[in-house]
Amino acid sequence: MEIQPVQVIGGGLAGTEAAWQIAQHGVPVILYEMRPQRFSPAHHTEQLAELVCSNSFGAAASDRAAGLLHEELRQLGSIIIAKADEHAVPAGAALAVDRGQFSQDLTQTLARHPLIELRRQEIRAIPEGIVVLATGPLTSPDLAENLRRFTGMEYLSFFDAASPIVIGETINREIAFFASRYDKGEGAYLNCPMNKQQYLQFWQALCTAEQTELKDFERETAKFFEACLPIEELARRGEDTMRYGPLKPVGLSDPRTNERPYAVVQLRQEDKAGQLWNMVGFQTNLRWGEQKRVFQMIPGLENAEFVRLGVMHRNTFLNAPQLILPTLQFKNRPTLLAAGQLIGTEGYTAATAGGLLAGINAARLALGKEPLTLPPTTMMGALFEFISSASPKHFQPMPPNFGILPPLQEKIKNKQQRYGYYRDRALTDLKSWKIKHL
Repeated sequence: MEIQPVQVIGGGLAGTEAAWQIAQHGVPVILYEMRPQRFSPAHHTEQLAELVCSNSFGAAASDRAAGLLHEELRQLGSIIIAKADEHAVPAGAALAVDRGQFSQDLTQTLARHPLIELRRQEIRAIPEGIVVLATGPLTSPDLAENLRRFTGMEYLSFFDAASPIVIGETINREIAFFASRYDKGEGAYLNCPMNKQQYLQFWQALCTAEQTELKDFERETAKFFEACLPIEELARRGEDTMRYGPLKPVGLSDPRTNERPYAVVQLRQEDKAGQLWNMVGFQTNLRWGEQKRVFQMIPGLENAEFVRLGVMHRNTFLNAPQLILPTLQFKNRPTLLAAGQLIGTEGYTAATAGGLLAGINAARLALGKEPLTLPPTTMMGALFEFISSASPKHFQPMPPNFGILPPLQEKIKNKQQRYGYYRDRALTDLKSWKIKHL
């Protein structure tokens, strides 16, 4: 029986990787890319896998989260990482590429593959058959509206304001305490108390910290969202503005003193295991170095490790926990898969990883085989487990990080040793998985 082509929509990192994986499994694929017929506000070329921001894929060392993801992708035959390695440029401890050569090589490589047909046209509605959606954070309006109707829920397309996320074991529990305001329900929040002097020092640092410049199309979107004001903008409105907003101490008392702090920074549990904690109300447009400097002034966060720093940018993503399985299939249509920033993963390497798994599973569906999930001890497996099982109410995009991996059996205090153990476990489990399934 003739195998019908799988359709991949979007020629970014995720779509390029997905199309390659499908073809490598012997299944024909049609890759749709709307450029040059139509450009998004962020794209400038017609090439596949254009890197629209940095030319860096993150830390190269395998005992770093991004580097571990690189190595997992190498083990599974990623075309994106193979070309990144081939076109790497000096970047210290990071994997960075000559972005022009990188994208041009990928475009030519896919165009030469006998099972890949590249069609330069905009897709305005989800087609029938086996489909991989990889349209990224700037999905075209018509397709975004079609997807919103298909999901039956509000499709997330807005000026995204995400707060930093902290690894739980790096929060100083001798200072932070569990409590909910007015003791309503269980003590669900970790609270970092401030006295007046600490608060004023923090407020002054926040008011003078350096911000990131928004792009023109992002600045136009940002002005409509008063409810998503960056924490530094709240601070600049007055000395006490934050104390009447996200840092209000009302209804909270420190159980060790039975007194109400002058101000309180609250952290909300981000994952089921309680390994990650979100800084409530701390959406920010500060530069990343400034975020670390200023937020580590908060009592209890002086040694905090951030798995995601605050971001503010125009973004489009699905509420993945309500819609997506760890196989990257839609729950209500198993022949439709999604990958990349559209499903709430963050960063080039995570988008590539989503494209790889979605491509493998789309090919398996076309061949009449069961889709696969990755071991949760791998960075890829943990990332897709997270986006499919996080709290839908508070879901925000997540980059690869060690905080989402299952804890090690033995607690290891030294961070670098701990990350090395995570790496060794991940690569061992991935090797066994690959032998069994691929």
